Formats: sequence, C-alpha cells, structure tokens
Amino acid sequence: MTVLPDEGFPLAAEFPDPTREQWQRLVEGVLRKAGAADASGPAAEAALATELQDGLVTGPLYTADDAPAAPGYPGFAPFVRGGRAEGTAATGWDVRQRHAHPDPRRANEAVLADLENGVTSLWLTTGPAGIPVDGLATALDGVYLDLAPVVLDAGADFEAAARELLRLYDERGIAPRAALGNLGADPLGTLARTGTGADPGAPLAAAASLAALCTDGRPGLRALTVDALPYHEAGGSAAQELGCSLATGVAYLRALTAAGLSVDQACAQLEFRYAATADQFLTIAKLRAARRLWARVAEVSGAVTAAAAQRQHAVTSTVMMTRRDPWVNMLRTTVACLGAGVGGADAVTVLPFDEAIGLPDAFARRIARNTSSVLLEESHLARVIDPAGGSWYVESLTDELAHAAWAWFQELERAGGQAAALRSGLVAERLAATWERRSTDLATRREPVTGVSEFPFLGEQPVEREPVPAAPGGGLPRVRRDEAYEALRARSDAHLAATGARPRVFLAALGPAAAHTGRATFAANLFQAGGIEPVHDPATVGADSVAEAFARSGAAVACLCSSDKLYAEQAEAVAAALKAAGAGRVLLAGKPGGEQREAYLRAGVDEFVFAGGDAVAVLSSVLDRMGVA
Repeated sequence: MTVLPDEGFPLAAEFPDPTREQWQRLVEGVLRKAGAADASGPAAEAALATELQDGLVTGPLYTADDAPAAPGYPGFAPFVRGGRAEGTAATGWDVRQRHAHPDPRRANEAVLADLENGVTSLWLTTGPAGIPVDGLATALDGVYLDLAPVVLDAGADFEAAARELLRLYDERGIAPRAALGNLGADPLGTLARTGTGADPGAPLAAAASLAALCTDGRPGLRALTVDALPYHEAGGSAAQELGCSLATGVAYLRALTAAGLSVDQACAQLEFRYAATADQFLTIAKLRAARRLWARVAEVSGAVTAAAAQRQHAVTSTVMMTRRDPWVNMLRTTVACLGAGVGGADAVTVLPFDEAIGLPDAFARRIARNTSSVLLEESHLARVIDPAGGSWYVESLTDELAHAAWAWFQELERAGGQAAALRSGLVAERLAATWERRSTDLATRREPVTGVSEFPFLGEQPVEREPVPAAPGGGLPRVRRDEAYEALRARSDAHLAATGARPRVFLAALGPAAAHTGRATFAANLFQAGGIEPVHDPATVGADSVAEAFARSGAAVACLCSSDKLYAEQAEAVAAALKAAGAGRVLLAGKPGGEQREAYLRAGVDEFVFAGGDAVAVLSSVLDRMGVA
C-alpha cells in the first residue's frame, strides 16, 4: 500500500500548467478553419468575446488573473457574498408570491392556497391596480399575521394601505414585535410609474412617519421599498437598474434621517426589489453587486452595524414574459429563480407563466410557487452559501457591473438626485436609448425569443385569462421583449378572423432536400414569427413548374430557398417565372454579394432574408405588401 505524504497528493503534479498563450494558439487554429485568418494572440480571444449591455464584455476564458480583489466573507462587509453569514442555508429563501385580484374574496382563496402549499410570505398589490384597500381584511381572512409576512404594494395609496394593515394587526391581537413584512412605501417608485409632474415631498414625509412607527417597537416590520422594477420594465440595463435603486435608497436615507432616525435605523427600514432574468449569471452578478454598492453607500453615510447589509427581494422579470406560447415562460422563470437564489436574494417571487396574459389561474400559481419549492427541496439550491463565490467569471462580472452602476448612480446624484432626474426626463431618456439598442438585437434575432421570434407555432390555441386591472400609467413605459413580434402576430390574427386564413408565403425550394432544407427551415421559422404561414408544396420546384405551384399555394409572396450553387444555376429563371405568375414580392433566403446579387435583383428578386437581418422590418413590409392591416 502506498502511503501518501501528510501534505496530500497533488493530482495534477505530473501535468504542466498551460499558459494563456497556448490556449490562444489553439483558438487561432480553430478560427483559421472558420475563415478568420487574421485573428491571432489576444485578437483570437477577443473574437470569441460577447458584448453585454453597459459596455460589459464577457470573455471566453477566465483565470485567477482576471479575478478582482477578494469579495470578503458572507455576512461581512461589503456583503458581496450575502447579507448573513449563514445565507439561506437554514430555511431557504423566502418564497413570496404576489396577489392582485380585485375581488378580495377570490384573492383570499388564492392567498390561503399558496400559504398551505409552500409560500412563506405574501406580496399584495393594493389600490386601483389590485385588491381594494378596504378589502385587505377580507383578503387576509384566516391568515396568521404573526407567521406570514405581508408586503404591501399600493403605489400612491401606500399610507392608507399601511394604516389599514396596522389596524388589522391591532384588531387581531398581533403583538407589535410579532408583526412581519413591509408597508411598501415607495414615493419615488410611484413617481417613476405615474409621471414626472408629482412632488414627492409630502409622500416622503408620510413614508418617514411610517418608518418611525416601525422603528418604535416593530423590529420585524419595514416601511419602505426601493423598487427597481420600474426601471427594468422600462427597458433599462442591469447597471441602470442598480444605479436608480442606489439613488432612490440615498433619497430615502436623507428623508428618514432628516425625520430623526439614525442611519442604522433608516437602513433597517429599506428593502430593495430587483428583477431576475433568464440570464442567470447576470442576475447572480447583479444581486451581488447591489449588496456591495449599498454597503458602500451605508458606510459613507455612517452606518456601523449589520444594517448596511441590503435586504433583497428578487422578482422574475415581466420584460422576458411572452404572450405567445406562454408555457415557455415556465423555463424562463425557473432559470431566473435559480439565478436569484444563487445570487443570494432574501425573498424570491416567481411570477405565474400567464402573467402577461391576465390574472393567473390556480394552475399557473401552483407552478409558480412550486418552482421555488423544487429548487429548494429537491435541488437543495440554498444548502450552499454563495455557490457562485470564487468563480472568476462571476467575480469579474460582479466587479465590472458594480463599477458601471456606480458611474450611473454618480450621474444621477450630479443631476440633483433620483426625483430630479425623473422629473427632468434624464432617466426616461437613458432607459429609452438602452431599450432602442436592445430592440435592434431583438429585431435581428441576435437576442432570440423562443416561441416568438424562434420556433413559433401558428396553430397554438390562445390562452384566455381574466383581464388585469389597469395599472397607473403616465410615467416610464412598460416594455416586453415580444412586443414587436406580438404586433405582427396581431395583424395576422386579424386577417385570419376576417378572411378565414392567415397570410401565406410560398417557399420555392430548388433542388434536392439536402440543398434546400436548411434555408427552407430558416425561412419558414422567420415568416411564422410574423404570423405568415409558409407553404412548401411541392417539395421542390423549377422554372417550368414554379408558376403553377405558386398559383395553387394561394400566396401573394414567394421566397426562394436553396444552396448558393443552385441559386447560381436556377434562381434568376425561377424569380422571373414567379414575377410573371403574379408574385407581388419575391425574396431569396441568403446573402449573396457583388455581381450575383445584382443579377438576382435584375431577375426579379426584391429582397434577401438572412441570419442577422432585420426580421421585424422584413416581416412588416411583407405584410404591408399583402395588404394585411
């Protein structure tokens, strides 16, 4: 038997340490085969990098040399690795579900069903957009208020809703120290939602008054929420979301300390709400960066206790939710929930998959709450404290995101603070610019949306739900990734309702299946994203048969699909035949260049469709040509 030395057996001792330069040379070889002969050394590595928003770049390789300074330990400043030393390992994160049904009795049924099946706290939207304030007692009938924390979200009616909840605590004999939750005051969040003309002075004073009540003997109750969702839902980037939350938090600290609270007491009254997206690593980095940034704000403000640890509530993004093929939303919210949990969120809300359609039904609520339950109870995701800690990629992304967010926060402060930046239009202008850039990625399908811009299913049966009460508007817009494609599909639906058939495109496939299948599949996927039904019958056509096939298809537009070689042999003749047969528009799947492109255009091809092209513009123009309103 071999006896190992005391210091352990170095398993990799016989293998030499590879260098970054060696890896780059291997990459060069692969890139040369792909046609990128000029990429060498650092350029080869840069060729594989991915650009993110906020000027961030994700590299293909991370080593210890890329890691920033040590992020500290869980439960200790700067709290990158978590606000508590034990993380969520003891009990898991708080499974918090939202309820907004305007009928208090039906809301109560849903609330009780959730609490009986794994939900640990309630997030109640009250006021015009949800449960009436005077219906809170009914909605919370049968709820043990000393066990289930209640978080309010009442917008401009926050003071009335908070007073009603406090009255319920007293009426039901809940001791002040046993009250749990958040009264949900967020004047600047309401300003962002409802418009730039409001004066937040009086609401801030009311919020400070509620904070004083909570500080006085109610340690389990917070008064204010720093809700960053309005900025995310207006199309903002992760850094913009963080920067706006910091500026809002600083404004609340100023108001609370001016009202007589200490910095520690003021910090203890705040809970921060962030969006969790299907980009799991960016979600993880965002939550870690948020804690680091807020710890710095608290430190500079004079906080000296654990109150500097940011309390976080993560909510699965509404921007990523789709109305078409909503079942895919289950996958998106699962990944988002995973990112929120790994990122160290204290509370996580998984929105039901039908959130974009209307009020969720019992099945959708069940799936939403079970998403957290499965990750906690079966995947044991919370058993490890900061599982992403030490990842060179995650630590680097956290650091870069923190710096980008801090720069935006400083700009907001120079503009006079969050309220002034909202009123001046600075916030709206920057978020709109960010969303415009992202909309380009969505239109070109550089950012694909499964079930919408990729792999759409025209035959799907629509999911029907009760309408959601109209939320207050007038401020920042609410955007969704699917909105451009949803508008196209709505035009197709209207045409179907009026004529009994969807607009059609004839796929003129040239040559054998091996030559045309790839581009025919691409074209079919593209056109269906705009609600246009592809007709691929017969399987292959030529110049002598395409006219009859086109007439039989019932389409007004045609698209040629084949290999570059067969295009060179047949495309001009087939395009001319299609034009002669009455095709209002002829497209070609591919991106030819030079003289070949000009020859196709002269023969009758009107446009070329290819990966990376503006799909929304193409589909819109095709529908226009078909006369689809």
